[in-house]
Amino acid sequence: MTDGMPQLPNNEEEKTIKIDVDEEISQGAYANLAISNFNQEEFILDFVFVQPHSNKGKALSRIILSPRNAKRLAEMLTRNVGEYEKKLGPIVEGGNFPGINLSIN
Repeated sequence: MTDGMPQLPNNEEEKTIKIDVDEEISQGAYANLAISNFNQEEFILDFVFVQPHSNKGKALSRIILSPRNAKRLAEMLTRNVGEYEKKLGPIVEGGNFPGINLSIN
């Protein structure tokens, strides 16, 4: 999962994968909170939108990854954030996050 494309072992010939994106998915969804949990077999990423000044949020998407693909995602994001900061400047932290207690149904 590098730059959106899976890595192929050195002995395999490169393949092109066509990805279809439904209209609804292509519009995207804004999440201002991401939650990650894991067990031995998988990583679970929940993307949530929490309304400002509210104590309730709505999970918009849950993505389940194998540990190997979770690591590839982390490496891809690290690389992309580095490229972003080279082109557009550093991403500045907004201070400390307030304590959040989560109750997931």
